[in-house]
Amino acid sequence: MSAHGAPIPMTSHPAGPLRGEARVPGDKSISHRSLILGALCVGETRITGLLEGEDVLDTAKAMRAFGAEVTQHGPGTWSVHGVGVGGFAEPADVIDCGNSGTGVRLIMGAMATSPIAATFTGDASLRSRPMGRVTDPMRLFGAMSYGRAGGRLPLTLVGAADPVPVDYALPMPSAQVKSAVLLAGLNAPGQTVVREAEATRDHTERMLAGFGAEVSVTVEDGQRVIRLAGRPELRPQTITVPRDPSSAAFPVCAALITEGSDVLVPGIGLNPTRAGLYATLREMGADLTYENPREEGGEPVADLRARFSPNMRGIEVPAERAASMIDEYPILSVVAAFAEGATVMRGVGELRVKESDRIDAMARGLEANGVRIEEDRETLIVHGMGPKGVPGGGTAAARLDHRIAMSFLCLGMGARHAVGVDDASPIATSFPIFEDLMTGLGASLERARG
Repeated sequence: MSAHGAPIPMTSHPAGPLRGEARVPGDKSISHRSLILGALCVGETRITGLLEGEDVLDTAKAMRAFGAEVTQHGPGTWSVHGVGVGGFAEPADVIDCGNSGTGVRLIMGAMATSPIAATFTGDASLRSRPMGRVTDPMRLFGAMSYGRAGGRLPLTLVGAADPVPVDYALPMPSAQVKSAVLLAGLNAPGQTVVREAEATRDHTERMLAGFGAEVSVTVEDGQRVIRLAGRPELRPQTITVPRDPSSAAFPVCAALITEGSDVLVPGIGLNPTRAGLYATLREMGADLTYENPREEGGEPVADLRARFSPNMRGIEVPAERAASMIDEYPILSVVAAFAEGATVMRGVGELRVKESDRIDAMARGLEANGVRIEEDRETLIVHGMGPKGVPGGGTAAARLDHRIAMSFLCLGMGARHAVGVDDASPIATSFPIFEDLMTGLGASLERARG
């Protein structure tokens, strides 16, 4: 069950055509960062289009606990009166980040160079995820952490009283770790440097520059190098959050596998560090087009039109693309089941330490619905069965993972028989309107009667 309520078993029945406009929620990554950077300004930051899923609402509560004034003015419209860089107050209670790995890791970074202590926890899924990848670089700044074995939550972080800047090479491609280091560097004197061998989503760099930080990005010896000057005075901003490309993936991919479908998803953020799924789908032969390309708030945006695509074929997805689509492999594996031939996804070991072991979760769920898979530590291979070829009829375990739950509900829309999910409640963490949006397009989703 989720941390926020009882399990919600749900069944997805084979659907007629999915048609219409799918207005998905705001981008989760940008929503988290808007609240945190707003809290690190002096003055009022205004935000429209904020994702109001549980993950982001938990980050809003955390910013209040650290002393910022965070107010909702209407659906998606919020303001943050910040406390300035280094101005966080010590929270009076434990910070519960629910299911959000992004939230907890970014918040740890933002507080690690202030002389305060905070204790973090989360739901069962988050408590199982490794935090050492963040607490290790925080120690370089001078912070100290005390947690369970493996650096897992609950965990207390004691911020550095006299922080020092760091020069840190990411041991794995992770936008969360990179962002945590950059946020910690805000309150360290001098210059903090982050080096990454593979480019990861760059919302933090873009937003830091927009808030007035002195940040530069160069390529040196094949590495992407980000330099941040410490102790800036961040300027409050007015932010329009684009719609989330990771959430858009579900109505888009459901349309591709459901006969007769034609779905428009307007205003999707297409930051090149996030758009790997859509490039992959087009390589597979998906009928997916970008309409009305534009720029909003420093981010590239377009409207996506997805139509039923019966001629998709399996491909080998380049391992170097993984960082730009790491959250989208579960739904890609669903699309791959309806393609002709094998889709090979390599370099995806990071999926094993997400909200669940997503490789194992997708493999077991696909097998339960008649799809043949192969896997190892870093690879998932889906043997496609062509349009209308997936039997369905099975039930998948969501494992407290919102993307696993939504992926299998989409599978049921194109399969020959209904597909069940043991618990759809985690969907509320990132896409609280998923059920209403998909049924509005023509999907047939049924909650189990208690």
